[in-house]
Amino acid sequence: MTVLAVLCLLLLQTGAHGFGIFNGKSLSHQAITERAALNVTVQVCRSLALSEGRDFTFPRQPFTASSVAAACGASKSLKSFIKTIQRIQRKNLQTDIKYALSARRHCDNEELDAGKKIITDGLSVIKASNKQQNFVSATSSLGRIFHTLQDFYSHSNWVEIGHKFPNTNLIKANARVGNIAAKTRATCQRCAGNDCRNNIRSDILKNNILTSGYFSVNSFSKPSGKCSHGGVLDSTSLMEPKGGINKDTLDSSHGHLHSQAANMAIAATSELLEDVRIAAGDKAFLEMMGLFKGKPLCFVVDTTGSMGDDIAAVKEVTASIIDSKLGTPDEPSVYVLVPFSDPDFGPLIRTTDPEIFKAYINSLRAAGGGDIPELSLSGLQLALTGAPPNSEIFIFTDAPAKDKHLRNPVIALIEQTKSVVNFMITNVLGIRQQTPGKGNQQQSYRMARADGQLYRDLAQTSGGQAVEVSKRNLLEAINILTESTSSSLVTLLQASRNPGKTEIFPFSVDESVRNLTIYTTGSNVEFTLIDPSGVVQNYVNTAGSSIISSQTVGNLHTVKLLTLAGVWEIGIVSNNPYSLKVVGESSIDFLFDFIVESDGPFGGFDVIDNRPTAGENASLLVTLFGSDSATVTEVTLVESSGSGQVNGTVEAQGGGEYIVHFDRIPSVEFVVLVKGQNNDGVSRASSRFFQRQSATSLRASVLTVTADELDIVLEPGSLKSVLFSVTTTGEGGRFTIQATNDQDLPLFYPTNLLLSAGGSANGTVNVTAPAHTPSGTVVTLTVGAVAPGGADTNYAVLHLTVLPKVTDFTPPVCKRLSLQNRCSKNCNQLMWEVSIQVSDGVNGTGVDSVSLREGSGTMNISTAADNTTTVTYVASCCSSKMQLVVVDKVGNVEICSFSAASWTSRVDYSVLLFFVFTFLKVCL
Repeated sequence: MTVLAVLCLLLLQTGAHGFGIFNGKSLSHQAITERAALNVTVQVCRSLALSEGRDFTFPRQPFTASSVAAACGASKSLKSFIKTIQRIQRKNLQTDIKYALSARRHCDNEELDAGKKIITDGLSVIKASNKQQNFVSATSSLGRIFHTLQDFYSHSNWVEIGHKFPNTNLIKANARVGNIAAKTRATCQRCAGNDCRNNIRSDILKNNILTSGYFSVNSFSKPSGKCSHGGVLDSTSLMEPKGGINKDTLDSSHGHLHSQAANMAIAATSELLEDVRIAAGDKAFLEMMGLFKGKPLCFVVDTTGSMGDDIAAVKEVTASIIDSKLGTPDEPSVYVLVPFSDPDFGPLIRTTDPEIFKAYINSLRAAGGGDIPELSLSGLQLALTGAPPNSEIFIFTDAPAKDKHLRNPVIALIEQTKSVVNFMITNVLGIRQQTPGKGNQQQSYRMARADGQLYRDLAQTSGGQAVEVSKRNLLEAINILTESTSSSLVTLLQASRNPGKTEIFPFSVDESVRNLTIYTTGSNVEFTLIDPSGVVQNYVNTAGSSIISSQTVGNLHTVKLLTLAGVWEIGIVSNNPYSLKVVGESSIDFLFDFIVESDGPFGGFDVIDNRPTAGENASLLVTLFGSDSATVTEVTLVESSGSGQVNGTVEAQGGGEYIVHFDRIPSVEFVVLVKGQNNDGVSRASSRFFQRQSATSLRASVLTVTADELDIVLEPGSLKSVLFSVTTTGEGGRFTIQATNDQDLPLFYPTNLLLSAGGSANGTVNVTAPAHTPSGTVVTLTVGAVAPGGADTNYAVLHLTVLPKVTDFTPPVCKRLSLQNRCSKNCNQLMWEVSIQVSDGVNGTGVDSVSLREGSGTMNISTAADNTTTVTYVASCCSSKMQLVVVDKVGNVEICSFSAASWTSRVDYSVLLFFVFTFLKVCL
């Protein structure tokens, strides 16, 4: 059972509206989504492997995220793969929770055309977002439209009519859903007692007329003779003709068709994913799904005049990382660069090509700067929204932040993305030299303690380091922190103390851990280390069996250890502020989300998007992965800067999922600590115990901030109003509102809202994207609320996708210009050649990409002055078939198939559907 399947189970026990789990037999939206995602991902990995001349072995069925990641050669990115699937599932589930009564989102009330528009509009958003590499936005939109797509097969009579394949027209904007019953036409008759199998009128089925059930939880008069959805909560099912036609579960009105509807929904979801895959390309699709090799490499660089030495170090370490990691499992999956100075920051550069990234890094020049503070937080904000979630970000500066007002929005994005931020601060000597500039003057500036503390606070919240080092030693410090860029890096222990204090920190190391490393930051920090065998080392005497090496650069001290399984202790002695972090590489890790009981009509639980509510009990959903034999025994909320902790009650849900209940949440920053056992039958009993800790620190809040996600499209040049609400469970007063965005667009919103004790208030943020904004640009809008006195804050983060009105719904066209066939029975020495003209029609947006999907020949593409694209393909007669994938600028796809004898032009999903239904027969 998946993470959100657990939530769905709780939801459906109160009567959810859509595919659900009942007695563990029926298939939920979450299960349908996961199966389709795994199916298509396997096919993409196979296709990519074959195109690169690599062998591919299908994982055993039923597929799991772990087995698919392994088959794709991306086991180290299992965490991001699972998280992506969970994000899609979660957005799918939220349609039931937040929009339960929206007929079009569930294909109810015969609103099938409106439901289809949700799907096709969402597809436009997904394809535009993918084109700009905004994969979080794309996968969130996938989840939303999957629910509507899947409900079509459960709530309409498509299956009852006798269709064996999905309705492909649902994902084609210029096609009809089908012949929908007129509002005045009767579609159902009364059920025979409790048997509703034959309640759809025979003339409706015979004439291939589409209908869907009417649904309402309140008193509602459905049109005469119409079908109802059915179920306890559907008031229309008590009106003539009584009964229902939904196939949500095996016990639904048409539960006898549940399996057929669920299988059809899996095939339809796979078909939609295949369309997305073709438009994006195989590599981009896998990146969208969170499958890649190493961690992203993300640098945020101050480019003002005094940063010349720092930029030189960044250039050198970039070349070193690329040269040493290229072609290895830890090769960075994507490279991100954000320059900043004052008054400018950006643009964000994101590429998967290491040579392009090198070129951008090498083009950086130190110049200007004006006054001392710089827009460091603006640059960091852009990096947090542009880099993939769970990235490790390095920010280089020798100046304080000029944009300190972004502190809370940056913390919100850190909590949302779970990215780690490391600050490399080179102003430790207190003097910032500026190159001659305005007035040919030089300025000196000593970074105030408060300025440096802002960077230390942000680093601590993210689980990163604030390294203070001279410019001369910067390169050495970067090399230490970037040495491990593995996606399988896990945190065993992390703590900070301000003011410093003497304390002993125990931590468990299991046999799955490799490359065990301790990092401490701070001045005059002494430590004593006791390994599992009882051997003691200290900061002076580092010679011993368990220490491999020890290194100090600036305020950063690093100790590499032999990986001895068992319980370790590290004792820190210092009166100065310090941080401690213990990491290693391991396949065993965890994901978590706070969950809350939904206030929607169907109850159940929803995932909390921001901070959990303070002063109340709480529930946590934990996903453990990386070992089938590992189990969770303890989950604790531990204060980040203190020794306080709150123990939870763990309830295993199966499949690596656990729900943990807490009677309270710490009133200060905290992290999640998970402990358990790995009963693999190989490890010694003393080394089976493991612990993992979240890198990101969290806070509880008496405030709740929500923003409307109903429409996330931002049309260029047009004003968009985003509704938000603020609720407090504490005292009333005037609450400060702060809205920011990563694209530096002007925002208009109320600067404060007046709330009564335990009350709420609404507001609106108005935003306009310039008319020239590229399609697919994502504007990350953060709306924060600050309680009177400033001690408590919460936020909502919304991803708006810039998308002009789409008027091109027609796929490109392939036209064969010539075919030269010299083939005979003896194909070895003979070649064939085809010349093809590709166009997008008079009113089309133009051809965006042409790629070879099948064929081992050579393809050449040329574009004439009139934008006519000509493709020439030459291949051996032994390889007599080829397929072109042609995509226009809004993502319409055409697959053109040619052979030495003939050609066709069509989008053909038959192979995919054959695979899907074959898979279903085996797994179901």
